[in-house]
Amino acid sequence: MSEHDHTEISVKPLQDIPRLTIRFAGDSGDGMQLTGERFAAATALAGNDLRTYPDFPAEIRAPAGTLSGVSGFQIQLGTHEILTPGDAPDVLVAMNPAALKTGMASLVPGGTIIVNDDAFTETNLYKAGYTANPLEDGSLNAYQVYRIPISRLTEEALASSPLSPKQKDRCKNFFVLGLVSWLYSRPIDPTIQWIAHKFVQRPEIVEANTLAFKAGYHFGETTERFSMHYRIPQATIEPGLYRKITGNEAFALGCVAAAHRAGRPLVYASYPITPASEILHELARYKAFDIRTFQAEDEIAAVCTAIGASFAGALGVTGTSGPGLDLKSEAIGLAVMAELPLVVIDVQRGGPSTGLPTKPEQADLLQALFGRHGECPVVVLAARSPADCFATVYEALQLAVTYMLPVLVLSDAFLANSAEPWRIPSFATLPPIPITHPHDAQEPFHPYRRDPVTLARPWAIPGTPGLEHRIGGLEKEDGTGGVSYDPLNHERMTQHRADKLQRCQANLPPLAIHGDPSGDVLVVGWGSTYGAITAAVSAARQAGRSASSIHLRHLNPFPPNLGEILSRFRTILVPELNRGQLLWLLRARFLVDAQGLHKVQGQPLKASEVLEAIDRCTGKRALS
Repeated sequence: MSEHDHTEISVKPLQDIPRLTIRFAGDSGDGMQLTGERFAAATALAGNDLRTYPDFPAEIRAPAGTLSGVSGFQIQLGTHEILTPGDAPDVLVAMNPAALKTGMASLVPGGTIIVNDDAFTETNLYKAGYTANPLEDGSLNAYQVYRIPISRLTEEALASSPLSPKQKDRCKNFFVLGLVSWLYSRPIDPTIQWIAHKFVQRPEIVEANTLAFKAGYHFGETTERFSMHYRIPQATIEPGLYRKITGNEAFALGCVAAAHRAGRPLVYASYPITPASEILHELARYKAFDIRTFQAEDEIAAVCTAIGASFAGALGVTGTSGPGLDLKSEAIGLAVMAELPLVVIDVQRGGPSTGLPTKPEQADLLQALFGRHGECPVVVLAARSPADCFATVYEALQLAVTYMLPVLVLSDAFLANSAEPWRIPSFATLPPIPITHPHDAQEPFHPYRRDPVTLARPWAIPGTPGLEHRIGGLEKEDGTGGVSYDPLNHERMTQHRADKLQRCQANLPPLAIHGDPSGDVLVVGWGSTYGAITAAVSAARQAGRSASSIHLRHLNPFPPNLGEILSRFRTILVPELNRGQLLWLLRARFLVDAQGLHKVQGQPLKASEVLEAIDRCTGKRALS
């Protein structure tokens, strides 16, 4: 009989619930990210839909026990489609007083709190800013509180282990994972197998973590503190092969798939920067698929390496965050002038300057569109969910080689680290990425002679006899590619570079509307606000509101039917994690009196915040 079978015959009552939001919180050294990730993996295997949000502290080594050092991991799971990691947790697992204090701000009224009772010492209470122990002063009476001596129970479970006391204490996150696995009927065999594989070189660690995990599980089953446990039935999902994926993992796999589909090597050059570094780490694993990775000495070297790779006939890609995009701007202009394919991934974070390195923001949109000198147009795309990062970067590479120009892809720290189930596509269904290189010079070679449909110039590989041509940042003569300072030629080449984006726009798919084609309120979003906006509009429509939404992947150029859709609604609402950048663009381009919902807190947008804004737009009483 497996451990998972044992959960099904527990003598305690089992209650079905449709959804659950749980937040794990503790010091950076408490292993809450690992706990959340393993709980999410078990949830995916249990057949539930899910969304996660790892919430990292900005400081690398914040003082233990302080508010700034709290590391959180939130997950929402359910039997129906889950679009966000949840606005407010139903359950808070707090490993110390600081984790309790930070987590209480968003916990639902009457929610469940599971605390490590051993951590509520006088010193830790002082570090968290408590003047009295909240577990004893009555301040938590409105909540269901479970005080569990997690540290002591872990130590007892590992009494026979040869590990040091400090090493044993580090296993307490697996005790917590075992407890919540029992409480919410998660399969436990996958976690036990993962422990054995992860720590295969350290048998004593395998044994200790497994013992702690099972101790937590059996504590939940045998203690009188919990009168029942819960089950979240499987979600109804489209048949297929699924895996849990983060945004950065999806970017990496999208690059691999595009390179294989195009039949070209891909060179990813990057300088380490939070929260984009994991893309480099992921792609380094795929050398067998003709993926070349290069950790450059700085951001400028990284983008120039990618441009050089494109000049040589490979797919050149670079990734960064906002501060790095600043430094890459001049070289992106070089790619525009040279008309070479280039993809730049910008995983946005809070700014300006160093700002909030681990927190999400959407404040790089105007920089992506206009942050270069001269008339320097680039295509700009934005992914809407972790899984959508795969399709977005795939399309970016497709557009870059089709129109011979740079494409910027916008993500953010929320998408980069969050996870959701991803239905793995059949390779045969991926759109083709045809690439042709001229091979001979039967007539004088003109490196800037343009394709009549796309206006792309030929992608000649250096070293091909008879196809030698000048490259660089000086203005090119139309057709021949020679250096030209002629005023009319400069104007003509500037127009050509702009017209390529218009040719691109003509081939973009029309926008799809979530909801009615016309009505009172149209919510317009881009990037990681998709889940919150879609959930809010669905809730508003269920309550009888006239609300619809559209979400923009293509931000430059805009989809061809965007203006026509905007004209059909009385009010346009634009939620963003910035001070209103898309709002400004829509007002300027389409002369609509759009309203903004601005959030710049280093936290994702909540569905409840969008719902309240819809209420203000319609002038009706807010939904409870």
